[in-house]
Amino acid sequence: MRAEIIAVGTELLLGQIVNTNAQYLAQGCADLGVSVYYQTVVGDNESRLADALQIAKSRADLIICTGGLGPTQDDLTKDALAAFLGQKIVTHQPSMDHIEQVFGSRGIHMVESNRRQALMLEHSDPLTNDAGMAVGIALTQDGTHYILLPGPPKEMKPMFDLYAAPWIASKMSGVHPLFSRMLKFAGIGESTLEHELLDLIHAQTDPTIAPYAKESEVTIRITTRASSQAEADVKLEPLEQEIRSRLGDYIYASVDVPIEQEVIRIMKERKLLLAAAESCTGGLLGHMLTAVPGSSAVFRGGIVCYSNMLKNKLLDVPMSILEGAGAPGAVSAETAGILAEQMRLKADTDYAVAITGVAGPDESEGKPVGLVYLAIACKEGLPVVERLQLSGNRDNIKLRAAKAALYQLWKRLVV
Repeated sequence: MRAEIIAVGTELLLGQIVNTNAQYLAQGCADLGVSVYYQTVVGDNESRLADALQIAKSRADLIICTGGLGPTQDDLTKDALAAFLGQKIVTHQPSMDHIEQVFGSRGIHMVESNRRQALMLEHSDPLTNDAGMAVGIALTQDGTHYILLPGPPKEMKPMFDLYAAPWIASKMSGVHPLFSRMLKFAGIGESTLEHELLDLIHAQTDPTIAPYAKESEVTIRITTRASSQAEADVKLEPLEQEIRSRLGDYIYASVDVPIEQEVIRIMKERKLLLAAAESCTGGLLGHMLTAVPGSSAVFRGGIVCYSNMLKNKLLDVPMSILEGAGAPGAVSAETAGILAEQMRLKADTDYAVAITGVAGPDESEGKPVGLVYLAIACKEGLPVVERLQLSGNRDNIKLRAAKAALYQLWKRLVV
């Protein structure tokens, strides 16, 4: 089954909101075994929406629209589809009863326009809105399936998951769903990873291999169609093992989670404590760690020692190392090592991470933009220091440095 997603709303075209609904629906369709070939965004204009429906009908078996089901005059999606299909619009009485009950329970006068949210096409199936008031629609006409969903994600997601997805599945007799595994990589770039897997990518048929890159992390998704999870596992396992045999040192998880979440999980499981000393990243590493639920059991805190004065006063880096003729400087392996070890001692943790470098846009201490030193200190042995030469703008370098530090810590934890 081929699908097209049409997001309706002038605010999307103006860039006032991000179209996260299309991403969610595309993932949901993939899980059902539906191939999304096109995504369209159209404003609140009935004529242009009719044009979009006509184009979608020419190239898709399933058309999913989001947005334009509300009570105002610019909510035109149902009207446009009714005109396009030549159907009447009727009131779905259970939805109307629900809307009246909601306004009554709140003690608010219901204006007449709210009745629009209970309207549906005469020959359609209603999709219940458990999180709002606008009823959704599902119908088939002339061999094409249509789904209308509300625009707000908090309403759209449960309606799709609970009602639209089962409706779509009921129209897909004999089509096997897709099953996927996710492999998460850190410490390796997308181009290098692809080079190592190029022969597998070129030879792929079923299962398929798809790389996805985020900043300083890469995901490989391997996918197959199968009648059951057991059958899918038989098909996916050999390919996953081949990828692991080549690149296992960089695979930190087999689920779609950021590396900071995996670091927190491992350290929490082992009852280990962590602290951080940050210079050029300015607290970004601490922010990433504390964004993980449950991180308080692991992360004791950190120090943003941006200036040499604070490196010296708070973490005891000698000024003779930080400044002066022949001194290694703030951006050096020596400074990174001392920051990590002193942070670990002062926080009384099992591990500490330190980051110092030149984020840009200008050189510092005569050292190039992107030069970064990372250090990992633990209770056994001396701190381990890593030198990096990163590229990108200031924000890129800060993010890549923080992710690189997490990767180095992860490596220490899994050795």
